[in-house]
Amino acid sequence: MKKAFPKWTLYLGLILLYVLHNDLWLWNDSTLVFGLPAGLAYHFGFSIVTAVLMLLLVTYAWPKHLEVEEEGGREQ
Repeated sequence: MKKAFPKWTLYLGLILLYVLHNDLWLWNDSTLVFGLPAGLAYHFGFSIVTAVLMLLLVTYAWPKHLEVEEEGGREQ
């Protein structure tokens, strides 16, 4: 499989999302965005970005040793 992203960029994305999760700058903002309060609209977009990052992490940064099946595993 071709590597599209270096692992460090994905990990940097995790750190960035961790910092951006608490949107202190929108707590007192009563502006409506698409009919939603600004903070709720922000977290809606934040959730979409987080889901995409998790997809990229599972696709490109998943540890390969977790996919190796043990010999003599469970017999069914």
